Amino acid sequence: MTTSAHERNANLLGALGAAQRRAAARLGLAFARQGHALYLVGGSVRDLLLDRAVADLDFTTDAPPAAIRVAAQAAGATAIYAANERFATVGLHLEGEAIEITTFRSADEAGPVSDPTAALIADLAGRDFTINAMAVAVAGEAPAGELFDPFDGRGDLLRRTIRGVGDPAARLAEDPLRALRAVRFAADLQSAIEPATRVALTAAIPALRAVSRERIGAELTRLLLAEDVAGGLQLLERLGLLDQLLPELVPLVAFNAEGSKDLWTHTRLVVAATPARPAVRWAALLHDMAKPQTYGVVQGEVHFFGHEVQGARLARQLLARLKLERDLIDGIGILIELHGRPSQYGPDWTDGAVRRLMLDTGPWHDDLLDLARADVTSGRAQVRRRAQERIDGLVAHCARLLGEQELAKLQSPLDGNALMALFARPPGPWIRPLKDHLRALVIDGVMTPDDVAGATTEALRWMAEHDVAETGR
Repeated sequence: MTTSAHERNANLLGALGAAQRRAAARLGLAFARQGHALYLVGGSVRDLLLDRAVADLDFTTDAPPAAIRVAAQAAGATAIYAANERFATVGLHLEGEAIEITTFRSADEAGPVSDPTAALIADLAGRDFTINAMAVAVAGEAPAGELFDPFDGRGDLLRRTIRGVGDPAARLAEDPLRALRAVRFAADLQSAIEPATRVALTAAIPALRAVSRERIGAELTRLLLAEDVAGGLQLLERLGLLDQLLPELVPLVAFNAEGSKDLWTHTRLVVAATPARPAVRWAALLHDMAKPQTYGVVQGEVHFFGHEVQGARLARQLLARLKLERDLIDGIGILIELHGRPSQYGPDWTDGAVRRLMLDTGPWHDDLLDLARADVTSGRAQVRRRAQERIDGLVAHCARLLGEQELAKLQSPLDGNALMALFARPPGPWIRPLKDHLRALVIDGVMTPDDVAGATTEALRWMAEHDVAETGR
């Protein structure tokens, strides 16, 4: 028996997760009772056609926002809110799923849509790329499961092609961020940007100056998590987007000093070799960004003294400009500043040295080890093997220490308040070095975290010596 096209398309809704199917069914019934059409749309349809899991459900409808809210409430949705007032998007939670429903862009809220199918096609015509300009009927005149693909998005998926809908230049002019999205989709779907869209993309680059830094930062993070991230970064550079969006990396691309490897190629390989997590991928992209500025040759050997510290500083400035979350920026800075430490591990490292590294990296410890592993891109198998053995040794050492003592307890037995009371001094910069000294003794196993008496004696001795030293100066 041959499966009909309608049956094949209906299976798209069946490919949703169980909770997603329930949410779609409840919404479909609620919208149908109101006499409105409802379609699954955009990236949700694309991912279903690619047999990928759908992260969030996106729908479009002829219903205005007020009617969307009524239908969503009737379906049992919670946390109904305005997700994007500019595009008449209502956000909600149903069956534990995050859902957004948007009124057709061509709809007139002053009255009902006379032809929902025509309005749907007009809505799809304003979307960015053909692979995102598809919809599946959930409620309305069309049978549930019917696929609407007026711009052959399904064909472009099969051809691995990123193509602007209609006039690519017009689509990019509507939102210049689509230029960066095209690169991200090309990398994630391992596809090529078709010539006309590529020309329009290049022409749209100057308009990216008007796009908010926050949107650009979020899109760059998505690119870094793409399947073919190395290819995406190469495309970013070849199209001229790197100059516009990440100018701090341009010296890395152009660097061509005698005795040094190709830093841009190395960087892309390192990014691709790390797990697809935002912190470690950003750190991999930026970990060598200060090498061009710190390049030097000492006694015939190439060095990049201080590139980790300078790179961490530059990275924090860059990421702050892109308005990434503060905790993420701090973590990336730590990873860059410490990325060379694991490769220096050897049998002479004490427990205290390993504990310090673990405490310095905190929650980013696993990311640091993943970055250190990826940072070994030598063409010599022996070099790669020795580097991996050092990191494996460090991992084993860390595991042993974690089994012996919880690192969170390795703090000074006396906190700032106790030290101020002990010396009858107000808050000030004198506290930090004393606390660091006491903490170091705990890390080295000289005293335990609860040895208040021993810490008091040592604090009195250290401060007396410190005061003498200051007097001597």
